[in-house]
Amino acid sequence: MQAIGATGALAVAGCLGGDTQTDSGNGDQSAAEDEGLPAAKAVDVDRIARDPTDIPDPVDWNKPREHDVTIRTERVTAEIEPGVTFDYMTFEGQVPGPMLRVRRGDRVNLTFDVPDDLNVAAHNMDFHAVYGPGGGADATTIAPGDDPTQISFTADYAGVFIYHCAIPNMDQHISAGMFGSILVEPEDGLPEVDNEFYLGQHEIYTDGDLGEEGHHGFDFDAMLKEEPTYVVFNGQAYGFTPDGGVPMEANTGETARVYFANGGPNLLSSWHAIGNVWSRFYRDGDLLTDPDLNVETAPVAPGTTAAAEMEFPVPGPVKIVDHALTRAARRGALGVVDVTGEPTRDIYDEDP
Repeated sequence: MQAIGATGALAVAGCLGGDTQTDSGNGDQSAAEDEGLPAAKAVDVDRIARDPTDIPDPVDWNKPREHDVTIRTERVTAEIEPGVTFDYMTFEGQVPGPMLRVRRGDRVNLTFDVPDDLNVAAHNMDFHAVYGPGGGADATTIAPGDDPTQISFTADYAGVFIYHCAIPNMDQHISAGMFGSILVEPEDGLPEVDNEFYLGQHEIYTDGDLGEEGHHGFDFDAMLKEEPTYVVFNGQAYGFTPDGGVPMEANTGETARVYFANGGPNLLSSWHAIGNVWSRFYRDGDLLTDPDLNVETAPVAPGTTAAAEMEFPVPGPVKIVDHALTRAARRGALGVVDVTGEPTRDIYDEDP
């Protein structure tokens, strides 16, 4: 057994205080310990978490364009944390699915494929940015081995929106990783920033205990109770921290915009930056209304992509968390922006 809570709790101690416990809090584990989990499986990918900088370049055109996009679904085995494997369902092999970036008025020609050698279930795509039955889900529903299907749509809503699988078992498929974002920039574009990051929060419901080594299967009963084993960013517990993975990086004097998709399928995220604020917060992905200013903690509902910006006047870690803090301290919902460089303003002295 591992104590995943220890690493997470220490990492957010700047907000929680240092008095932490490492018990997972899952109650009597004797039955699980007696039976145990199957051994961890061999992984198909070294890292399930999509690189948060894997974002298309900003729109630099001023007339509508056509975009030919192909998205495949892939079932892959990967680690939630070291020693803990899980069978993920994904768009293009990582979590979240690839970000699509277009301009309002652009035409998207989507080819959707469910290769039979990479899947065991039917899938589809529901775009919250699309006018049409099911946001495209009706027309894109196909089973493994079916011929790829195509839809074409005009990106008529400016904003940043989630997409996800929407078959009858959509909650399971989203929990297992099948969600992503489409960014539809306004005709005049977005304010320029120095860095952009793309994160996706979701709950993973498993038949193992938190931190228990082995292969975790999906637990429908836990999902019905809305009691996840893990709550993570980009499919991986603590995947963007110095201890658990690769932090995001920025320099003092720079700015950053973070696109934050809450795939859910069930829990609201209380999105917070420790040691910073969302200086401009685009609520519910609304890029047309003036953003809210200097927001400390923002609700991001499941099925929503929000966007927010930060400045970095001083060095040090900026920790991005779900401020439902057990999720950050023990279940995996924590990422770090490692800010380096000299202070740009005399606003903070850690040893006066």
